[in-house]
This record gives sequence, structure tokens and C-alpha cells, in this order.
Amino acid sequence: MKEKKDFIIFDRIGLTVFLALCLLAAVQVWKYLGLSLASMALTALTLEVLMLLFAWSAWKGRMPFLLAAVAAGGFVLNSFLNYGDTTHFGSYFVIQAVIAAAWTLLGTAWMILKKVRPSGIPWVPLALVLAIAACTGFLWKSNADRDRAWEGHAKRMLWAVPAKFDTGETSEAGTLEELVYETKAYATDGRSVEKRALVYLPYGYDPDKNYNILYLMHGTGDDENYWLQTHAYNKTMLDNMIALGEIDPLIVVTPTFYVEDDCMDGLDALTFSFREELRNDLMPAAESRYSTWAETADDAGFAASRDHRAFAGLSRGAVTTANSVLCGSLDYFSWFGLFSSFRTTREHILETIQSEEEKDLTIHYVYATTGNFDFATPYMVPGYRMLCENVPRLKEGVNTSFDIFPMRYHSIGHWHLSLYNFLQKIF
Repeated sequence: MKEKKDFIIFDRIGLTVFLALCLLAAVQVWKYLGLSLASMALTALTLEVLMLLFAWSAWKGRMPFLLAAVAAGGFVLNSFLNYGDTTHFGSYFVIQAVIAAAWTLLGTAWMILKKVRPSGIPWVPLALVLAIAACTGFLWKSNADRDRAWEGHAKRMLWAVPAKFDTGETSEAGTLEELVYETKAYATDGRSVEKRALVYLPYGYDPDKNYNILYLMHGTGDDENYWLQTHAYNKTMLDNMIALGEIDPLIVVTPTFYVEDDCMDGLDALTFSFREELRNDLMPAAESRYSTWAETADDAGFAASRDHRAFAGLSRGAVTTANSVLCGSLDYFSWFGLFSSFRTTREHILETIQSEEEKDLTIHYVYATTGNFDFATPYMVPGYRMLCENVPRLKEGVNTSFDIFPMRYHSIGHWHLSLYNFLQKIF
């Protein structure tokens, strides 16, 4: 009799765990629906269905150890969708993971101690798991293969960069040079510091010609080498796009927002103070040394040549792009890329690009991107919409767009796609 009672309690706990996971899944999918992005809601729904099929199998089959798959999936998704103290949009995934892990351990121990036997392998739900996983894998591979063979231009639903740009070094490769310049610790004590940036010069660079210029910023924890040296395939892509005539030759500068050990306990100040470094020190150093459209490396020269200058960044580099360039140096730039972050306030926008001094300056393009698994998405979606609502010059599909790349998270794989598209939208 006691053994039967133990089985009943065991089954009821398993059912309670399953129902709790169902409730958390519904809340998580509802949160994504709240972003009004069908693709992201569908992605979340697919993931939850997979985890709930495992949970159902664990309950019906009296095999709590199957919940290990739910726990592992939840913890992996947590690493993609949540970040430190800033983003907890995918928090229900980690709650599911904790619950699943707990019953995996306790339930399995109970089975061993009480000699509870599985009631049978639930073949149907497990077969559905395999079918959904296989379909997802096939979808990924077929779309990626299609895009690798793509002969067209930038596309919104991009799975991979065309192979002709992404594989093999061209004989007409550009060069990387080091640019060392003097600046100041604008966010703290104003002391003089020496900094370094990398400069990409296109193949056949001619100092007697005028070149468009793009400044590219890295993200938290990285440096000026990130875009073109650490991940050298970005340079390979850039070389090939120029060599094959996809884009015109241009100069690319990759600086860093870090200033020695300043603000390491809170980097937000650097995303604003970079404006002073950019305008007072970096641009004069770069554009007096290299041939851009600026006839003089000063305020008048930069303002007159703003149509030939772009700035883009990823993650905290995108925050820097927004705070220090789009909303800090619109008089010097007219092309902008925001990859995987947007944390500029409405007040800052109204005080800068919507001010009397700047409200009539042309914004040629603002290109924003994120990924389906990117923890920055909850910032990007409302932030981008707020930007468009408060800046009438921005017209979706005309001089601004927001791409969400499928199956991508907060990583260089996503930003590689972003750079590919962005290079074709500027100048």
C-alpha cells in the first residue's frame, strides 16, 4: 500500500513540474509576443514546445532524468538571452531550467531509492522532438546554403554572407595600419593619454583621391583589433566586396572607447565622452593623415564632408554610436549602424538630433540589427521604434531599417552579417 502511495506522490510531483513548466513557457512566449515580432515569438514557441515535449515524456514515462535536456536547454538559452544586471528578458527560461534540474536530481534519486520503474518510453513525443529538430536543422542548412550562393545584394532575412565574399583571399587585398594619436580622459580627470586605432586602406590606395570613411566600434571587453584583425574574415569580406565591385573603395577606422582603466566599474560614461575624443582627437588625426572628402581636418572640413562619413558599432559600441555620434556628432556624420544595442533616451534624442541646430540635418541612413537569440533585442525593439517616432526624418524602408537575423545571438556571427548589409547601404 505504501509503495502504491509513493508512486502516486511521485506521479503528482512529476505532473506538477510539467504544469509549472507549461505555465512558465506560456509567460515567456507571451513576453515575446509583446514585442510584436512574429519571428521571435515563433522561435520562442518552437523552443518551448521542444522542452515541453521532453517534460511530458519525463512525466508520462516516469523518467525524470529526461528533464536534464530541459535543464540544459534552459541554461543555454539563459546565456544567450540574459546578461548580467542589464537584461533578463529570457528569465523564465532559466527558471524552467532550475525546476527541471531539481526534479532531474530528486526524481532520479527517488527512482533509485524507491525502485520506481519507468512506465514505458513515450515514443510519440520523443519522435516529435526529433522531427522538429530535424526540420529546424534542415531549414538552417537550406537557407544558409541558399544565401551562400546568393548573387544579389543586401537582404533582410539573411542567413549567411555569400561565399564569393566570405571565402578566399583576393589578390587585391587592402592593408591595415596602426594609427597612434594623443587624446584625453574626457570621462574622468582630463589627463593626456595615448591611444591606438587600426586603419584599413583599400587596395591601390591613392592619397590624391578622396575616399569615403567608416568608423567601426567594438563591444564590451574587446578592443580596436576586434573587427578586422581578431576576426580577420571581416577584412576578407571587405576586400572581396571592393574587388568584385559590390562597394566602392573606402577607408575604415576601428578605434576603442576604452581609456586606460577609466570607468571600469561603469562604462556608460565612456559611451558619451567618446564624442569629445572622436571630434577633437581621433578624426583630426585620421583625416589629416589619410585622404578623405574633408578638405581640412577641422570643424568646417568635417561638417562639409559629413555625407561621406559613417559610424557603426556593436553592443556597447552601438550604444557609443548612438550616444556620441548619432546623438552627438550628427553635424559630422550622416550614416549610422546600430548592431545589437540601443539605450539612448528620448530626452537625449530631443536635445540633440531634434534640436533647433540639428533638426534639419539630413540623416542618410540608420541601419539597426539584432538576432532572434540576442539579449539586446528587448532594448533594440522599443528603442528603434522610439527613435523613429521622435525623428520624423527617419522613414522605415527609405532611410532606416531594422533587420532581425534568424538563429543568431550576441556574437560576431551576427555582426558579420550586419556589416555585410551595412556596407551596401552607405555612401
